[in-house]
Amino acid sequence: MAGKATIPGTGLIVVDMQVDFVTGSLAVPGATELLGPVNEIISLPFAYRVASKDFHPPGHISFATTHGKPLFETITIYPPEDLVAQTGGDIGTIGERGLGQTLWPDHCVQGTRGADIIPGLNVDDTFDIVLKGTHPGVECYSAFKDPWHLLRTDLEGKLHHHEVKDVYLVGLAGDYCVKFTAIDAAKAGFNTFVVTDGVRSVSPGGKEYEEMKAAGVGIIDLIELKRRMQVA
Repeated sequence: MAGKATIPGTGLIVVDMQVDFVTGSLAVPGATELLGPVNEIISLPFAYRVASKDFHPPGHISFATTHGKPLFETITIYPPEDLVAQTGGDIGTIGERGLGQTLWPDHCVQGTRGADIIPGLNVDDTFDIVLKGTHPGVECYSAFKDPWHLLRTDLEGKLHHHEVKDVYLVGLAGDYCVKFTAIDAAKAGFNTFVVTDGVRSVSPGGKEYEEMKAAGVGIIDLIELKRRMQVA
């Protein structure tokens, strides 16, 4: 947005618009429809823009191949002992902190094309990039932190550094990484809005939007976003 007037306090988070989630191993239904709408949203006068990326090492805990189990089976995973110890947690309670984990196809592996932002998306060098899911033993749907709060990205710090108050989200997938990122943004005290024209979900039904609303996240469309951004 260099050379263009921006609206102070506004920030855009583009969530996981990566090859594997659009046309690759874990393609989200309807994701190929998002290029135009998301580029239009990117063009609006946000003061700060950031994109998140799943960035998994080979053998990540979320991969079915890691466990030799069928795709989409659900297992229970536990926080890694080394991370619990490093963060001053009680190792003795690890067995009480299990979480259900869907086993996905290998996706967004570091150093592969599937981890790249999709071609044609206008995520340029004016964007900051936040990487998540980088630890082999920790799943991380939120671009802020993992569900055990053992690993935090620098997203919250970046938003505060750029004096962002109002956060708008688009990307993939609405019922996973968009939802958890939006809820964490609201918990962190940002006025948070998900723009539905720029989101697609794995499962139909829209339950994720009700969950986000219950957590204090606003659900808006592109028309409302343009009104808020003072664009006709």
